[in-house]
Amino acid sequence: MKQKFIDLYMDWAERVAQLSHARRLKIGALIVKDNHVHYGYNGMPEGWDNNCENLIGYDKGEPVLKTKPEVLHAESNAIAKLAKSNESAAGADLFVTHSPCLDCAKLILQSGIRRVWFKNHYRDPYGVEFLKKSGIEVHQYDNSQV
Repeated sequence: MKQKFIDLYMDWAERVAQLSHARRLKIGALIVKDNHVHYGYNGMPEGWDNNCENLIGYDKGEPVLKTKPEVLHAESNAIAKLAKSNESAAGADLFVTHSPCLDCAKLILQSGIRRVWFKNHYRDPYGVEFLKKSGIEVHQYDNSQV
């Protein structure tokens, strides 16, 4: 894939992340195959309110938030939207603003995505390790040349 398209899709994933109602961390994902794009961002399931976190207390006057267990991750949201279409993720590329967690990595493998591009490391490295062990190409996006 040409670098100009890698840059475009990562920029698009970052813009998609801004659609999230999460207050702690906004994450965006794009699945790209044959010039078709499916996107997702972290958020509550369809029909639920958009409050992604619970207030669990205060630390030095600042609210401490914990993500609700019902929140869908950006990757799983994008894969679910793709599943509603007549298209397949087999052989697709995934662009995501943060590296996938282990649960999302398992969905990525099962969906047939062949390459993952991420910008920032998530706190859990196991997703990337799982993807590499499973034979999926994983690239950390480097925009220093942009």
